[in-house]
Amino acid sequence: MRVLVLFLLLTLAPPVQAASPVATVTVETGRPFGAYVEALPKAITDTGFNIVGIACATCAIRGAFGETVPGNRVFLFFRPDYARRMLQASTEAGIEAPIRLYVTEAADGTARVTYRSPSDVFGAYGIDALSVLGRELDAHVAAILKAADEAG
Repeated sequence: MRVLVLFLLLTLAPPVQAASPVATVTVETGRPFGAYVEALPKAITDTGFNIVGIACATCAIRGAFGETVPGNRVFLFFRPDYARRMLQASTEAGIEAPIRLYVTEAADGTARVTYRSPSDVFGAYGIDALSVLGRELDAHVAAILKAADEAG
């Protein structure tokens, strides 16, 4: 009987869907894609962050299939001092680092930047120290985007 009840609960219950409490921010830079992705690494490192990776699906698709798709890059970056504070507050929050900026090429050739708001990402944990960290990172991301926008 218990097995039947458990079976009915599992099969008749609606599927669980996780609601994302994280805000996705999109910025239309108005700058040419190529120039923007060239300026962004310097803007990141000039702000004291380490670039831990740059992914390029455009490059991979061109190399693997010879196809051309609109430009895109994912820039992954973080700083050791923020990593330390994050992990002191919550080891579970470690999955949220590094910060990711997704730069895509719009139809007019300009760069569009999409990212998850660090204050929302870290604020979702409900830990004051992470909320403070997230707000600080929001300011850094804004400064990085501004520097990349003003470059060259």
